[in-house]
Amino acid sequence: MVNVTGENPIRCFGDGDPLYENYHDSEWGVPVHDESALLERIVLEGFQSGLSWLTVLRKREAFREAFAGFDPVAVAAFEEDDIARLLGNPGIIRHRGKIRAAIANARALVRLHEDGDTLDRVIWSHAPAKHVRPRSYENLPASTPESAALSKALKKLGFTFIGPVTAYSTMQAAGVVNDHLASCSTNAVSSGAAAKTPTTATQAN
Repeated sequence: MVNVTGENPIRCFGDGDPLYENYHDSEWGVPVHDESALLERIVLEGFQSGLSWLTVLRKREAFREAFAGFDPVAVAAFEEDDIARLLGNPGIIRHRGKIRAAIANARALVRLHEDGDTLDRVIWSHAPAKHVRPRSYENLPASTPESAALSKALKKLGFTFIGPVTAYSTMQAAGVVNDHLASCSTNAVSSGAAAKTPTTATQAN
């Protein structure tokens, strides 16, 4: 878990909003390996496209309820009446294309499991061999060669709404890279290649 140290911690982002501060302090940059949690990050990063992350964060619990806790089998079974239900849910971001993408991604994940593979392995296989925490936001990339490769791999598996920028945001959110600024008073665990502990297909099912 990430924690910031000191009585007056220096945060990369989130100061002034308790929800955002907690996300920064305890979640962003922490390695994630659970299949449902990884699906959640892909889906929410897709919904975030064109919006602020705080907007998505404030709706996160509603998203979890609406999307069955991001259980891939449950979401993969969603049909047209479920899409209509979601479009009528004021607690989430009501975007037909993004809703359909979430369902398509759950179905892609189910197929991946049926083939004996895991989303964990796919995502973490694209971790950079070495990653240095940025010194400023000017040094923070929107995408990287690794995220472009991850986007290509996921699309080949049937995932959608996952371009290189969204893929990189997912890598950040899942701790595949630790992009807390060097000046941030966080004691984030190591990320990247050193943090790889991928699940097996048996563990994922």
